[in-house]
Amino acid sequence: MAKGKSKSKRGAPLTAKTADRHVLYQLAVQAPEFDVELLEKTFRRRVGRTPKTLREDFCGTALLCSEWVSSREDRTATGIDIDKSVLAWGLEHNITPLGEEAASRITLIEGDVREERREPHDIVCAFNYSYWYFKERAMMRAYFESVKSGLAPDGLFFIDLFGGWEAVQVLSDERKYKGFRYVWDQASFNPINRDFKAHIHFKFKDGSSISPAFTYDWRMWTLPELRDVLEDAGYVNIECLWEEEDEDGEGTGEFRPRKRVGHDPAYNAYLVASLPGVPAPKKKPKKGA
Repeated sequence: MAKGKSKSKRGAPLTAKTADRHVLYQLAVQAPEFDVELLEKTFRRRVGRTPKTLREDFCGTALLCSEWVSSREDRTATGIDIDKSVLAWGLEHNITPLGEEAASRITLIEGDVREERREPHDIVCAFNYSYWYFKERAMMRAYFESVKSGLAPDGLFFIDLFGGWEAVQVLSDERKYKGFRYVWDQASFNPINRDFKAHIHFKFKDGSSISPAFTYDWRMWTLPELRDVLEDAGYVNIECLWEEEDEDGEGTGEFRPRKRVGHDPAYNAYLVASLPGVPAPKKKPKKGA
């Protein structure tokens, strides 16, 4: 999981007054080491080389950018977000602590991810479902099309998503972490247009809370819808990475290419797409072949 330090005194219990919501988010939601491993593993399998350049759209605190440049000395990252204050937080807490050399390999851009940017990257990604901010099909297609200008000829575009019938229910899921509780609050869902509103709350032992710490007003896109929009935007070889399950039906954290799966009540997945001209992913030989 992500590394973060609380602004409270060492050993002092976290409270709503002393906790930093961005630190708590990174601890509870993000797993940058896992993301880097998945990006590299998938890229090497599909492209046949090691990726070096990353663009993280909707980068927020740029935690993934920081992990990316830390993973290899020849890697660079670009983070794009429209929120100046969050970028400033990320610069102070995630990038500057890396040291001058590593920090110099990260570029932060305050701006709209839909703007065409011609600098080619091996990987462009939009994670934590942030691109669901675009509710209209035309807006989503415009975003996907703009990403193409920032991809290397053999680059890959990654997006993540979640779904299943539990994902559209009004419910609350609570998890315990050291010093706080994380609450994912699915507040409302409109099946007519798939508008989806959710909140993140943080609760502390003294009874205080940051509630809500974050609010999301999205359209819950389905996997087939996103595949169709990617195809309309000109991508090819669109692959679904599906999370494997253990014997109890719990996710293992391993994501593999799948074309057919069971009817899962709640799932996490990734879509990976390439530009025309890039060979399709090679199929693994069958056992015994």
